[in-house]
Amino acid sequence: MSHSEEKQPPSPSDSVLKTEEPVHIESGNARPSAVTHQVDLKKADAAVAILGDPTIVREVTPEENRKVLRKIDFWIMPVVVLVYMLQQLDKSSLSYTSVFGIVTDAHLHGTQYSWLTSIVYIAQLIWQPASSYMLVRFPLSKYLFVHVVMWGVCVASTAAAKNFSGLMAARFFLGLFEATIAPCFITITQMWWKRREQTFRLAMWMAANGGTGMFGSLLTYGLGHIHGSLRPYQVIFLFIGLLTIALSPIVYFVLPDSPTKARFLNKEEKIIAVERLRSNNQGTETKIWKWEQVWDVVTDPKTYLFFIALVLCTIPSGGISAFGPLIIQGFGFDQFHTILFNIPFSALQVVLTLTAGHMAQVLKLKSAVLFFFCLPPIGAAAALLTLGRGPELRNTLLGCYYVVSFFTAIQPMLYTWSAQNTAGHTKKTCTTGIIFVAQCVGNIIGPLLYKTEDKPYYRKGLIANLVCWIALAIMVLVITAYLSWANKRHEQRRIALGKPGKVVDTSLDDGSKEKKITSEDGEVATNEQSFLDLTDRQNEDFIYVL
Repeated sequence: MSHSEEKQPPSPSDSVLKTEEPVHIESGNARPSAVTHQVDLKKADAAVAILGDPTIVREVTPEENRKVLRKIDFWIMPVVVLVYMLQQLDKSSLSYTSVFGIVTDAHLHGTQYSWLTSIVYIAQLIWQPASSYMLVRFPLSKYLFVHVVMWGVCVASTAAAKNFSGLMAARFFLGLFEATIAPCFITITQMWWKRREQTFRLAMWMAANGGTGMFGSLLTYGLGHIHGSLRPYQVIFLFIGLLTIALSPIVYFVLPDSPTKARFLNKEEKIIAVERLRSNNQGTETKIWKWEQVWDVVTDPKTYLFFIALVLCTIPSGGISAFGPLIIQGFGFDQFHTILFNIPFSALQVVLTLTAGHMAQVLKLKSAVLFFFCLPPIGAAAALLTLGRGPELRNTLLGCYYVVSFFTAIQPMLYTWSAQNTAGHTKKTCTTGIIFVAQCVGNIIGPLLYKTEDKPYYRKGLIANLVCWIALAIMVLVITAYLSWANKRHEQRRIALGKPGKVVDTSLDDGSKEKKITSEDGEVATNEQSFLDLTDRQNEDFIYVL
């Protein structure tokens, strides 16, 4: 029986699911279950528009799953990766210009160069609350398109700045318009892919940072050889900004606002696209801002645990992103060799980020992968602190610097770990906003721990990075312990409501293959509350990913 034959969209009189009269369902071999929350369907997930009654499950075959997933990957991923590459290229343009004389040409001294990096994240910090609200209220792709155009204008305009104040103003507005990118893409990842699929997809667009590093290094190597009326740093800013503006229409014309509005899917495929997400218990989206979910964010302990983890992660990231080329230059290389030697670091970032994503997907664990990836940068930072800077050690120092690149895989894993453990659309956008605030805080602090006059050792910055990576490894263990406790609490709630306590989290399974589930694994959850826009703490069927 097709989905449209199973049900009709609910009438206004049927728009509330009540706990006083539980709604039971039978679907295939799934067990009967009950909706345990009273929910106004008018305030439920956008998926209700095509599903009708969200408690009726439409079985998705492995063949249907593969077909729709291929379409989603083909249309969504290229746009996401392209835009993230542009964002990173624009943001990193300052670090490229650092070896082409911007410090001298713009008469920068002390921590002024560091502040040019930090001001971007201060602007993002300021704009984040408003951005989180507008992500709920406005069509996602149109909102994103405006920001892409405007940050391209900001980067191109930076070419006109010739002193610290001018550069600060341009960089501030760049940060303002880039503030929405990571929150937008995390929201997109949550609304299009199953939790198993999210890990590698998020790793793919985060790996674009490394792709940008390789492309940006080669690009600026060429642009740096242009000799004309403009200084090299001005040519770099102008070209990169205009490139972003030229490519921005792709966002408007290709990226849909949600699965229910995707032009590349027919009606049946839209139903399959949202049904695939049922086991996530995260829904797709709703345009209603819910203050009760904001309170859920504020009172949720894991909000603060992930906040601390992101700060610890991004303090080293912010410092090395801004000072990476200068650290390499401190090993004794000239400006052009410095740019070229930055390429392997970026290549490693791509490989390591994708490797971490694949490991987490196969193991169905984030915590173990995160803990492992904290260890190499700890060792590499310790080596850089103890080694001298003689010319005979250049290759050894460069090798240690490349080992530091393991830290680049940590941030994507934290992003996806937090995102996969959050439900309720308002809560998801607020949590993503808070995570991004944490990233901003870390990226503000990170560059300020380095000073241009600390070359070539940059001891203060490296010590801070070492401490952060050790603390982050400990924080991963703390978060794992809390999520394990939260899963046990939900299990007890399910038992109290007459549901099986032990259930199988099918959101981490490969939906393109049939999987046999035994009684030892637990019962298959029907997840009929998935599209009622409940938070992860409200929905006792939600299973936290460790």
